[in-house]
Amino acid sequence: MAHPKFRAHRPLIMGRRGAVASNHPVATEAGMAVLRAGGNAADATVAVSLTLGVVEPHMSGLGGDSFYHAWHAASGQGSTYNGTAPAPRLATVERYKAAGGIPNHGPLSVQTPGMVAGLAALHAAHGSMPWARLVEPAIEAAQHGFAATHALRHFCEENRHRLEPNALSRAIFLPDGAAPPLGALVLQPALALTLRRLAEAGAEDFYRGALARALSAAMQAAGALADAQDLAGVQARIAPPICVPYRDFELRQTPPNSMGFAMLQMLRILEQFDISTMEWGSAALIHLMVEAKKRAFLDREAHAGSEHPPLEMLLSAQRAAEHAAMIGPRAAHLPVRGLAEADTTYFCVVDAAGNAVSAIQSINSSFGSGVMAGESGILLNNRMSYWHLEEGHANTLRPGRRVRHTMNAPMLMRHGRPWLVFGTPGADNQVQVNFQVLVAMADFGMDPQQALEAPRWSSSQPGQESNWPHGGGDVLTLERGIGEAVAAELRGLGHGVKIVGDLEGPCSVEAIRILDNGVRMAASDPRRDGWAGAW
Repeated sequence: MAHPKFRAHRPLIMGRRGAVASNHPVATEAGMAVLRAGGNAADATVAVSLTLGVVEPHMSGLGGDSFYHAWHAASGQGSTYNGTAPAPRLATVERYKAAGGIPNHGPLSVQTPGMVAGLAALHAAHGSMPWARLVEPAIEAAQHGFAATHALRHFCEENRHRLEPNALSRAIFLPDGAAPPLGALVLQPALALTLRRLAEAGAEDFYRGALARALSAAMQAAGALADAQDLAGVQARIAPPICVPYRDFELRQTPPNSMGFAMLQMLRILEQFDISTMEWGSAALIHLMVEAKKRAFLDREAHAGSEHPPLEMLLSAQRAAEHAAMIGPRAAHLPVRGLAEADTTYFCVVDAAGNAVSAIQSINSSFGSGVMAGESGILLNNRMSYWHLEEGHANTLRPGRRVRHTMNAPMLMRHGRPWLVFGTPGADNQVQVNFQVLVAMADFGMDPQQALEAPRWSSSQPGQESNWPHGGGDVLTLERGIGEAVAAELRGLGHGVKIVGDLEGPCSVEAIRILDNGVRMAASDPRRDGWAGAW
């Protein structure tokens, strides 16, 4: 039942046979076309993923990384596909310390791309349509162009410093020295040729074929550390999701090196409290959720990035009770050992058979490194900036190891089946905004569009920031719609409150709620270019 106190502005999109929600209308339509043509959720995921890399070039692409969390209805099994790659062999702590640290853009910020490997592993396991057919929408968007949106223009202008040093990036995203005009067609012919090669030769070619050789040469020419040997070593990780119970639900998440376990901890801590008497958006509930987030982030910082984080302990009822006992009536100020400038894209798909995919992919910061890999048209990530350089930290840089990721792809289950497929981009904000959406729907009865449009908060702690040098402030950011009375009460509880405008908070959530009668409710966040479709 819809929450009576909050009215969404966008319509809730509903259908019986399938749904797609992504951060761009062109990508959503690519996925919907695959579903209408008889493809399944994995097939639609390939089409949406590759198309997003074209139409949201500032968020993801072939030069980035990903996680895909799939539910297979016939077998009743879930699995995750990790499309992140290890640090290059030549990327050492000593090299970066000698350079004064890890740069946030430029060639030395580039880590080996892993997204294509994760996507191909998902398709190999669950796809039903030919790979080449699923690459076609992305080729079309790259070859013939897509219309520049307000969001794209904003990111182009905001990231001039990242794009201008690279002539190839500058030519596409800053034509005539400025962001493309609204509605102008953004053409990427070199990327279209690469995508066509990927369609014909398959994902293996990206890592161990002609595409790999060309990409390696281009990265080397640009000054990046990753090379052909690093590409050849990339393999997707396939693993079951990790999970915790929450009331009469089960939340499933992507396992490490994803930091999705922090969201699981937040729910475990919250479950120690009776929130049934609290109002949604009240200072009491926000305070409790923020403090749960702070406690979980202490464990995130201590353990995320280690080869084998102690998940059994971290996700135990005992650990949740220990954290809950430390939450008092006033705000705690807990430096973890700020909010990172990082950009990602999220989407979700549910098909007619009930198969579902929760998907997230990224090139880290807006436009990643800003470096385009030669004539490939591939914009390279800046994921090296997620590493730490101090010895003894769980996330200390080691060649051949995977860095920890804020990316996570949750799925909320009920009675053994998906109840909500949802997620968001947003670096350190991801798990805490996902946390709010889940509680709004599972505990307070909001429909997905209400939950996505509801005013949100985000908490930062000193040392929390994911990008090097890992700073961060001590602030609780509230969207204006939460209300001045609540903000004043939170200040009185000791929170350092900052107010931003309506819909100016972080993240861009996409969600599909699956009803018992088979109806799929698809919702999309208005904070970016998101669009939901169902049929």
